Amino acid sequence: MSELLILGGGIAGSSLAYLAARAGHVVTLLDAGQHASSSVPSALINPVRGQGGQVVARGLEGMDFTWALVDDLERMGFQVPHARDGVLRPVPDEKTFDKWQPRIPAELSHRWLEISGLTDQNLQNHWYRVLEVTGGGWLDGAAFTRALREASGATIIHGMATQWTSRSATLEDGSIFEADRVVWCGGSWGAARAGLNAPHRRGSVLLLEHSLSQIPVSFGIYSAPSARGGVLGASYETPTEGWTPAGLPLKSLEWLLNKAAHTFERLTPEFRGLWTGSRLGGEILCGPRADGSFILSGLGSKGFLLGPLLARDLLERMF
Repeated sequence: MSELLILGGGIAGSSLAYLAARAGHVVTLLDAGQHASSSVPSALINPVRGQGGQVVARGLEGMDFTWALVDDLERMGFQVPHARDGVLRPVPDEKTFDKWQPRIPAELSHRWLEISGLTDQNLQNHWYRVLEVTGGGWLDGAAFTRALREASGATIIHGMATQWTSRSATLEDGSIFEADRVVWCGGSWGAARAGLNAPHRRGSVLLLEHSLSQIPVSFGIYSAPSARGGVLGASYETPTEGWTPAGLPLKSLEWLLNKAAHTFERLTPEFRGLWTGSRLGGEILCGPRADGSFILSGLGSKGFLLGPLLARDLLERMF
């Protein structure tokens, strides 16, 4: 049994805390609780990413592992709003269809659908085909990360680590915490405060009283159900060198609504709010650092798809 100190309580840090505690380690989690992109109200679990129709490396494994954790948490009595009804990926034309089709592996549960058979999903009829990723779905990011933290039984310390080594971390108030292993799992805001260089991408999700589609739809933008209705996102901005404070991104929201008008047959959303967050971009970082500590960060939009799986991998490498 070893003592593990985790810096950051988003999807990376919470997954690691849960898995480490289950493996018998003593876990302390330092979490500033500021500007966490893992609090997104509806995150897609979808291994087919981008407008090129590429399947993320280890995306199928990650999807199965995330759903397995949701099942574990619910058996323990935690409520994680989610649905596994699939994800729809509209395809605009025959050329795109010919490009996508060979990229979808047989081991991914999926179907190619005619738009004429999807009248109940509010999609416009100009789409050439629709790829249904039948094993995909959505989950409540805030509920999932909170359940992982609580189920871990980790000691939670609210604060920001200003510096750390392979065996200790110092908070802003001067408090020092020691452990056998230290893992940095911060995101965009934490990276900016810690002086780590990486691109940052802010994005916004409109909160709706009702979802625009019964199951998630994703092509450039995405629409999905949520625990309180639905969401329409994700208008991610041009990457910046540093973290930027939340604001009202009018140009991006205009782009988002125009894309939604091109995607859906009926666009009469009842807005109830705006969620905004900043993600740490660049390459995914998972492994040891030069100072002997470890890092799991830079998950970007793949946080809920790959974060838990990579946390398991990192745990195996550390002990």
